[in-house]
Amino acid sequence: MEEQFRAIIEAIGENPEREGLLRTPHRAAKAMEFLTQGYEQDIGEIVNGAVFESHNDEMVIVKDIELYSMCEHHMLPFIGRAHVAYLPNGKVIGLSKIPRIVDMFARRLQIQENLTQQIGQCLQDTIDAKGVGVVIEAKHLCAMMRGVQKQNSSMVTSFMLGRFREDHRTRQEFLDLIRR
Repeated sequence: MEEQFRAIIEAIGENPEREGLLRTPHRAAKAMEFLTQGYEQDIGEIVNGAVFESHNDEMVIVKDIELYSMCEHHMLPFIGRAHVAYLPNGKVIGLSKIPRIVDMFARRLQIQENLTQQIGQCLQDTIDAKGVGVVIEAKHLCAMMRGVQKQNSSMVTSFMLGRFREDHRTRQEFLDLIRR
């Protein structure tokens, strides 16, 4: 990957031998590996057995989970926050596992619409909840730095399964609670 970054530096007319750029191909390759580490992660290792029996049947929400992803169309970042909820069906998942699931999918080349669905479907597959809801709000640098150049625009996506999809009251409770 370092050689490709070196070629990009040359292609834009810069000198990769310039003092400030000498180690840039190496640093850029390391950064890209970090930003796309979600491809190497496995849900079994992330959850690591942290699914527990519970009689709780009320909504569980983890909100304001910061996320950093890369637009698959322009390879520029989008930055935002995810709100994830579920209705337990005899099982709950460890609190830290939900942000880890968000990160696993966010650390891939993505579009926000798919990211939202992947998080929700993964949680559903992992704990067989009565319902799952995911809302993501993000700012896309591809729309801010280039193209339309709108600095204050953001994108909101949602994905609802089970009772969040079927029951308007459940969906509304989730949406009301994440607005607080």
